[in-house]
Amino acid sequence: MAVYAIKHGDESGDRLQQRFKKQFQKTGLARLLRDRSTRKKPLTRRLQRIRALKREQFRLENRKKQFYSNM
Repeated sequence: MAVYAIKHGDESGDRLQQRFKKQFQKTGLARLLRDRSTRKKPLTRRLQRIRALKREQFRLENRKKQFYSNM
């Protein structure tokens, strides 16, 4: 996906660069390229299980807060 910014009227170079940077960040290409640049080890089963349990606990707490807002 190409990202580009065209100069508007008497817009300064700095402002043009800021606008381009903002458009680029919104596309998510920077994060995608950064993630692809290094190889990550797959998670161990133990670590996956621990994280899943933490997620479930967090979701339970949020459900309680949703219905009992004064907790």
